Amino acid sequence: MATRGNTGSPRHRIVEAAVELLEKGGPDAVSTRAVAAAAGMQPPAIYRLFGDKEGLLDAVAEHGYAQFLESKRAQLDPQPRDAVEDLRCGWDMVVEFGISRPELFAVMSRATGREADMAHRAGLEILHGRVRRLAAGGWLRVDEELAAQIIQATGRGAVTTWHSTPADRRNPALLTTLREAMVAAITRAEPTVPAGETGPAAAARALRAALPEDADVLSDAEQHLLREWLTRLAADSGAPRA
Repeated sequence: MATRGNTGSPRHRIVEAAVELLEKGGPDAVSTRAVAAAAGMQPPAIYRLFGDKEGLLDAVAEHGYAQFLESKRAQLDPQPRDAVEDLRCGWDMVVEFGISRPELFAVMSRATGREADMAHRAGLEILHGRVRRLAAGGWLRVDEELAAQIIQATGRGAVTTWHSTPADRRNPALLTTLREAMVAAITRAEPTVPAGETGPAAAARALRAALPEDADVLSDAEQHLLREWLTRLAADSGAPRA
């Protein structure tokens, strides 16, 4: 393999070389000697910058998350017109990344380094933002935490199943079916918040209307207090209080 030009910092050159080797030959191809040669450097530089191979793989995972987050943020619409379709697009993007870059995706999933973990959390913030918009619009049929877990589990499961299936038996319909099963599991056919209405007042009106007269999970006093709070929120148009 030809050595790289002397562009970028030594750390960046080593990480890019490691990513290239990883995606061509898997983790076994990412030896310190091979990475050093590909980056046009000596093996001691890797130990000095990353400590060992695991440290290097953590840096590779961080690099992968940075690329992935850049793509997610470029696609992100903070106020999508259709929150459910936005969910589909986000799920598709994650699965496409995992399918098209399986070795990098696997390293990212196993990473334990602090920087990779921070990048992973940044990705989760985007996911939870999507889920929160679904909840605010009255689309969720489960709580937000469970919804996020279902989205993650089905995405990872889709990627894992795809790669564990022989290439001649892979069917793209699997991905579509899993995605739609995920959507059906966490969203309602129709939102509980009327179309065009957003904010706490609309959500409070929807929740107040959906409350059963005798919810066993709440005491009479708790039900009374909850309805009082919801009534206040439902009546609040956002005007400043005197």
